[in-house]
Amino acid sequence: MKTKKRTIVITGVSGGIGKACAELFFQNDWQVIGTDIKENKIKSIDTFIQVDNSQPEALKTAYDNIKTQLGRIDALVNNAAMQICKPFIETSLEDWDSIMASNLRSVYLNVRYAYPLLKQEGGAIVNVSSVHALATSPNFAAYAASKGAISALSRGLAIEFSKDRIRVNAVLPGAVDTPMLRDGLNSKITNNSNMEDQLRALEKRIPAGRIGRPEDIAKMVLFLADNNNSSYVTGQEFVVDGGVTAQLSSE
Repeated sequence: MKTKKRTIVITGVSGGIGKACAELFFQNDWQVIGTDIKENKIKSIDTFIQVDNSQPEALKTAYDNIKTQLGRIDALVNNAAMQICKPFIETSLEDWDSIMASNLRSVYLNVRYAYPLLKQEGGAIVNVSSVHALATSPNFAAYAASKGAISALSRGLAIEFSKDRIRVNAVLPGAVDTPMLRDGLNSKITNNSNMEDQLRALEKRIPAGRIGRPEDIAKMVLFLADNNNSSYVTGQEFVVDGGVTAQLSSE
């Protein structure tokens, strides 16, 4: 059996994009450590740690264990996220804090704890942001704010960590067929439509002619995490949206 020489930590591994990332890295002979607040049901993973990625003490314990067992990691994918679709004026303080904790605080904490393990031989951080960081929709203000912050944070980290040979980039997915997307579309279902109607209507608005698949995002994440393929790429945002943000909405 081939020895797995590279190790990656993927947060939010039980979700659609997280699962696709775990499977792709596993297939490419990476040692995959996945974390999530939800129970793991993925077979293509070496180690699963059930932890709330926004809770510092529990997360620190997880990374202490990784350090004891492995000593280093080669890449970190910050994918854990949640979405609340509400008009801004109806977004409670609890809603706001929950989104920022899940989407932004988790990135801060994982980077802080992963940094000593990544700098051992130089590594990569891939932050999963969203096209909502660039252009958004009604009722997504809090979510868009959290994702915009991730994009800005990625640029800042890329500059600060360059001296340690740690590359930092962001991936901005568009509409991807995940439970999160379907949850968001639920609010648009009426007596005269169902989920399939909503998915077909969304497809028609995407220049590529289809909704994204989780593996579309995973392939970009793999490229950015792999120093063999993207060693000169850092501080960048990569939009993977089927051409949506390239299209004038007035056309």
